[in-house]
Amino acid sequence: MTPGDHGFEEIRAGVRELCATFSPEYFRKLDAERRYPDEFVAALTRAGWLAALIPHEFGGSGLGVTEASVIMEEINRAGAHAGDCHGQMYNMGTLLRHGSAEQKQRYLPAIARGELRLQSMGVTEPTAGTDTTAIKTTARREGDRYVVNGQKVWISRVHHSDLMILLARTSPAGAKKSEGLSIFLVDLRQAIGKGLTVRSIDTMVSHDTNELFFDNLEIPAENLIGEEGRGFRYILDGLNAERAIIAAECIGDAYWFLDRVTAYAKQREVFGRPIGRNQGVQFPIAEAFIETEAANLMRYRACQLFDAGKPCGKEANMAKYLAAKASWEAGNACVQFHGGYGFASEYDVERKFRETRLYQVAPISTNLILAYVAEHVLGLPRSF
Repeated sequence: MTPGDHGFEEIRAGVRELCATFSPEYFRKLDAERRYPDEFVAALTRAGWLAALIPHEFGGSGLGVTEASVIMEEINRAGAHAGDCHGQMYNMGTLLRHGSAEQKQRYLPAIARGELRLQSMGVTEPTAGTDTTAIKTTARREGDRYVVNGQKVWISRVHHSDLMILLARTSPAGAKKSEGLSIFLVDLRQAIGKGLTVRSIDTMVSHDTNELFFDNLEIPAENLIGEEGRGFRYILDGLNAERAIIAAECIGDAYWFLDRVTAYAKQREVFGRPIGRNQGVQFPIAEAFIETEAANLMRYRACQLFDAGKPCGKEANMAKYLAAKASWEAGNACVQFHGGYGFASEYDVERKFRETRLYQVAPISTNLILAYVAEHVLGLPRSF
């Protein structure tokens, strides 16, 4: 499919219609109160948008990452923040691609119906950061269960999820540091307070994120996803989808900023003329638009390759890089040309500006993408 496909327009229209039922005041109030948008996420779930990737046989829409990315883009373009619910999209892939038939049947229909939420993934650790192979959280097999000890950080939506994907070390690293890592499905309803302690982290955006502390948390052995020791490969398998979807969210942000700043520059008059007549205003906006359009094409390329089962690491990383850069530049222009009003919460610009800044850092920083392209695409010596 291409960006102008009729099917995409139906998705866009449906998401826009739902988002329009939530006023800008709703999102401002959430931000001021630092509250999770339970009502908004519940509405998206009831409408089936968050079950897009779940196959028909399990009650979902059976769509691809391309369509999922369109859904996330439209949420951000409508002025909402898809980061509150995007975990349900890309975390799903681990269970879909590597879970057993019994695991899929047990969890996917309930997730599709909105009875369960799988919105959280526990990978990052304080001492490892983006060096995933250096994680120290362990899962030791004891009979019919695994016992987990360790710590995670920057784990989002834990308080608003029933299930969590967890990466832990089940055996020492072998010749490759990536060996010995395994993936588990953790039932948070049973884990919190019974070996798992959750501590919230206040951040510059209203986005639920936490530190996790594991102290002899017991997980049934049947909650192991796939084969023991192959978890790192499973995680990598889903990162390209994550990056393509995040790229789409950044594109949604960028178009939101561009729509706002263009409209404002046309009507705002200073010294007796619209500020949009000045090239000093026009050029940054035009440049951000060009970058957004280019990033959009790379996003679709990455999604199409992923949905076709083809290698797309290069495209997914470049899409995320380009889109995050475009949304940041569009946000800069929007704040700059709104002047003081860009800092007023009633205009929503400052909130969206804070939200889109995250994607220069997460889920992978721009520097790591540049290092990936340098090594894996251009063949330069590994830098770390």
